[in-house]
Amino acid sequence: MTTNSKPITPDEALDPSRALVPSIQQVNEVRVQRGFWPKIRRTAARIPFARQLVSVWYAARDPETPAAAKGVMLGALAYFVLPVDAIPDIFAGIGFTDDAAVITALIATLGAHIKRRHKDQAEAALERLRDV
Repeated sequence: MTTNSKPITPDEALDPSRALVPSIQQVNEVRVQRGFWPKIRRTAARIPFARQLVSVWYAARDPETPAAAKGVMLGALAYFVLPVDAIPDIFAGIGFTDDAAVITALIATLGAHIKRRHKDQAEAALERLRDV
């Protein structure tokens, strides 16, 4: 992003039709790099879809995953990381239902790009978090 360009809003960064725009993909990647693991550490024990979420993270970081799939994956992960979403995560019981729906839809459409090694890496990472 250049200094003369307009800042990208969260709505723009999460707009599925813009997921593959390089500047949006770059913004999502930075957000995910900064916020993913801190949020997983805080929430993994409370969300039943943690393994799927971490599997998507590993798939998005895999050089063998196609760029188009990575763009959509980063958008979904950015949605999880951002504090602004359809149902705020602070609401007990229902706060993560929108995040779960996004990850479920992502896996339904791009699940072929989430390999066994990504799932194994996710399981190992969550096990390390449980041991801490």
